[in-house]
Amino acid sequence: MEILVCVKRVPDTSENEIELNSAGNDIERDDLVYSVNEWDNYAVEEALQIVDKAGGSVTVVTVGDDESEEVLRREMAMGADKGILLSDDAFEGADGRGIATILKAAVDQGSYDLILTGAQADDGAAQVGGMLAAMLDVPYASLVNKIDVNGDKITVGREIEGGNQEMHEIALPCVLSIQTGINEPRYVGIRGIRKVASVEIPTLGAGDLGLDAGAVAAKVKRLDYFLPDMGEGAEMLEGDTDEIIEKLIEMLKAKGGLK
Repeated sequence: MEILVCVKRVPDTSENEIELNSAGNDIERDDLVYSVNEWDNYAVEEALQIVDKAGGSVTVVTVGDDESEEVLRREMAMGADKGILLSDDAFEGADGRGIATILKAAVDQGSYDLILTGAQADDGAAQVGGMLAAMLDVPYASLVNKIDVNGDKITVGREIEGGNQEMHEIALPCVLSIQTGINEPRYVGIRGIRKVASVEIPTLGAGDLGLDAGAVAAKVKRLDYFLPDMGEGAEMLEGDTDEIIEKLIEMLKAKGGLK
């Protein structure tokens, strides 16, 4: 089975203090530490586990600048067979539709049975996987937390409201957006990183993909970022268990929660 996993280089929230820029339309990106998108890591691990069982290969692809090559090498050190960097000045500032258009052009140049993305990335829109599937005219499932391969079909489980699980049988090829918790991504050691350090990673631009700037130009413009107003904060109840319960009941009655 040939699997393509779409990954992204994003600011590492565990290593950065995220602040808004002076214009209020983006975060301040100077001196940020970057890493691979968390959801994408689970997607790559799931692809590797599928190939371990069914055979085939895993290719990772990303849209970004030269520095985005580091996340491809990181996922190759994890076990992916190949990496592809999609980079061009025309791609800068592309919105979700533009990114999906670029990825679709890359998919058209290969032959993939299964395409995986993370459930969402740093902007939280969770839209690229669905858009990509629509452009490719293939089945799509989001928030996938279980995959079983059955020949030319797969059975997927989806996380839905109320903690329920929804099961579907889907024909290949298809696109799936992977939820965290579907597996435990494997550790990437120094030996693996050194092994792929000198592996050539092809870079494809707009011309290589048969795209013009208009096809990927952003149709959505971000106008504003803002932090919500701070509330009054929480009141901490002190005392032993019985005292806390009594105080909580009194508060609920006072606010109309209990009669």
